[in-house]
Amino acid sequence: MGMDLKRLLRHLVLPHWWVRRVFSPALLRQIEQAVAMSEAVHRGELRVVAEGNLPLPALWRAQSPRARAIELFSYLRVWDTAENSGVLIYLQLIDRRVEIVADRGIDARVGREFWDGVCRQMEMAFRSGDFESGTLVALATITEALRLHFPVGGENANELNELADAPLLL
Repeated sequence: MGMDLKRLLRHLVLPHWWVRRVFSPALLRQIEQAVAMSEAVHRGELRVVAEGNLPLPALWRAQSPRARAIELFSYLRVWDTAENSGVLIYLQLIDRRVEIVADRGIDARVGREFWDGVCRQMEMAFRSGDFESGTLVALATITEALRLHFPVGGENANELNELADAPLLL
């Protein structure tokens, strides 16, 4: 895939703080609380990352939102949870894309179709400007899948919170 000039310009022109306009401090607190409450009912780990401008090298090599999500999944060590039940929700705001990368433990149980459905629901809400309910409904949907497949209890019942609950803004 070659470099898309319109995409490059969008990423270079929109200011870096734009992502903070979309995700207010109050919404960030709500997301953090939703992640903490979610992780209280299952043994999975959730991480939410919202990014505005992609780094210039990523743009230059035409990195897709999916490839960026996988890169962040690795960099943030979401794959490194005790039960392989980590889930990264990546929001690429300028490209208007949502990608979910799930570790093999949970992915083997729910499959790509489930994750893609959650992504498309979030994108629909975001298109109408509803970042709050788009994100919170997705977290609730993912929570139910994790609760079903990784309920509280089992060998890692007393495991510490392995990943930060607070959303990361890049």
